[in-house]
Amino acid sequence: MKLGLQIPYFTWPGGAPVLGAKLGEIARAAEGAGYESIWVMDHFFQIPMVGAAELDMLEAYTTLGYLAGQTSRVKLGALVTGVTYRHPGVLAKQVTTLDVLSGGRAYLGIGAAWFDREHAGLGVAFPPLKERFQRLEEALQIVKQMWSDDNGPYEGKHYQLAETLNVPHALSKPHPPILIGGSGEKKTLRLVAKYANACNIFGESPDAVRRKFGILREHCDAVGRNYDEIEKTMIRPMGFGEGSSPDQLVQTLGEYAEAGVQTVLGALLGVESMTAIETMGRDVIPQVKNL
Repeated sequence: MKLGLQIPYFTWPGGAPVLGAKLGEIARAAEGAGYESIWVMDHFFQIPMVGAAELDMLEAYTTLGYLAGQTSRVKLGALVTGVTYRHPGVLAKQVTTLDVLSGGRAYLGIGAAWFDREHAGLGVAFPPLKERFQRLEEALQIVKQMWSDDNGPYEGKHYQLAETLNVPHALSKPHPPILIGGSGEKKTLRLVAKYANACNIFGESPDAVRRKFGILREHCDAVGRNYDEIEKTMIRPMGFGEGSSPDQLVQTLGEYAEAGVQTVLGALLGVESMTAIETMGRDVIPQVKNL
């Protein structure tokens, strides 16, 4: 099993003047501790599950570019980009640029978007759910075309591109891995089977995860996709405190590994203190590599 560090919270002591330095310190420590990847949320406002909208939130792709310069090994991605936030052609260019400048370490994490407040707040269109999924599928088609040798036009219902030129080409081959976030059984997991290199589902319980993977397998069978080609990831916060020791965390992650999870991506409570990262590197990551 691999672990990825998600950083969803930036309201740290010292505020904006020290935020860049602290973020760089966290990224370097996470890489040194053995994390396989680092992820940031793609939001413009802080989300309700984490804190008030007025708390600090960094733009995802600027942040990932900064993290690329602070690290040398870890993969980098947004968990996940809302399809509504950026035109798919521009998004493909952003992820390609991240991949080139990081030496081939970019993921494209993408989903159908959900946080209506930040859309309304910044004047970003927020179409109905059905249309957002239509746009998501077209976006997946566009990025795959831009990461191919086909520089021709793309004609969709929602997006029209006169030419899908994308130079320089990404270093990752055949292209940066595409991760689709979400656990929806009818639409999201179908799109994973059809287009993605990785899924990201909610780690509600090992049994729930096992069930979702079973549905993904059915979608793969329906479209003729090899289920084993898809990286199975889940999102789950991690931390240590009363009733939560490193050994208990390893045991819990082992239960998810038995359910089919290959990679766990999640926030680490108290990450800014560095102590939690040190504990992960010493007591957790070496053990879960064997799961």
